[in-house]
Amino acid sequence: MIADLLRIAVCIPFLLYSCISDLKTRRVSNNVWLAMLIFSIIFAAYDFFNAGLFSLLKLFISAGFIFLFVYALFYFGAFGGADAKALIAISLLFPNFPAFKFDMLSLPIGGVPALNFFAFSTFGNAVILTVVVPIGLLIYNLKTLSFKEIREKPLYLFIGYKCRISALANKHLRLVENHELQNGEVVRKFKRGGIAIDEKLIENLEALAREGKIDNKVWVTPGLPFMLSITAGFFAAIIYGDILFAITRAMIVK
Repeated sequence: MIADLLRIAVCIPFLLYSCISDLKTRRVSNNVWLAMLIFSIIFAAYDFFNAGLFSLLKLFISAGFIFLFVYALFYFGAFGGADAKALIAISLLFPNFPAFKFDMLSLPIGGVPALNFFAFSTFGNAVILTVVVPIGLLIYNLKTLSFKEIREKPLYLFIGYKCRISALANKHLRLVENHELQNGEVVRKFKRGGIAIDEKLIENLEALAREGKIDNKVWVTPGLPFMLSITAGFFAAIIYGDILFAITRAMIVK
């Protein structure tokens, strides 16, 4: 129990720093993962002296499973490098699901899942918790947009928000629509994944706005880093457990 508490205490500062760095620069220094690797070696040595070779076998299985899983996601472009390294580092620090008992309270509340890979549960929780983002965007848009704006682009309410063209520079945003000038009129076309915003694009949008062809606000989507979701999934795994496992179990029982 004490060792698991120390693991959590070590991991939290690194994850929080990674979130801040990812938000500001969309990059996380490799020194973060190197430091976590060093701590994982120390904990692995501790586990070996207390539990023998079995602890190393469990560590190898946990880290190997997560490595193959995140490598596949990274290979197909569904994952960033920092996200993959974060989950691998977590798998090395936590070969087993941390479990605690404080008087009448046991953590994780939902119990240890059948697939006892803490990093995998962290990832599953992160994916589920990303649902909070579109819900938050919806609430924000309903509070700030007029009924006419809501009626025009109802689906956009879940993926983005309106931002002034003059405020687009130096922000981690992507344009939701491509604005094409055809026969003197602007045609807006939805662009999956968004459009990168640079100085030239802003200048073109400002020119169209000055001519009265578009509004001075455009739909953008925030590029929220997945490190935030991973960190939230990490805390959710410690406190509750595996949310996806709990949902699947509840569906099967019904």
